[in-house]
Amino acid sequence: MVSETRNAAASLEPFDPETGDLNAVVDTPKGSRNKFKYDSDHNVYKLSGVLPAGAVFPFDFGFVPSTLGEDGDALDVLLLMDEPAFPGCVIPARLIGVIVADQTEDGKTERNDRLIAVASNSRNHADVESLDDLSNNLVKEIEHFFISYNQVKGKEFRPMKRSGPKAARGLVEAGHHKFQKARMGPSQQRAA
Repeated sequence: MVSETRNAAASLEPFDPETGDLNAVVDTPKGSRNKFKYDSDHNVYKLSGVLPAGAVFPFDFGFVPSTLGEDGDALDVLLLMDEPAFPGCVIPARLIGVIVADQTEDGKTERNDRLIAVASNSRNHADVESLDDLSNNLVKEIEHFFISYNQVKGKEFRPMKRSGPKAARGLVEAGHHKFQKARMGPSQQRAA
């Protein structure tokens, strides 16, 4: 029997109401070949794939709780931090931008953006406020990682543009609105 309790981290609001920090939940730590994903039906993190030898996640990767993207999953976030965290760890972070992208699988194309954030307590990235503060080469390497990561899984990932923190926040707010609307029943949606 599956417990009715759900992962507390997955049920957080996208932004901390006191600090305004983004709540980012880590699925997969930096340096891991294993890709983990939160399974809300069973309230556990499950192995969802393994990268080829020599390929690892360049930074911690996870999701923004209480959001929905076009793919029906929570919004994805890549976290720049000083040291890797662990699956399920909530990281207070600040958004620095987004890689706007399309992803194609089995002939179906949908948006699947990658939010980029910096851990609020990061020492190494303390001065990073925007994607423009990162080297262009690093951002290209991050894009290449997602291209090759998806290619191995038989998907095509196409970065279309980069946008700053304001656009990234707008995506999170829209994803939160979509999440809230999905939780309402049809009669509640009509009344709203």
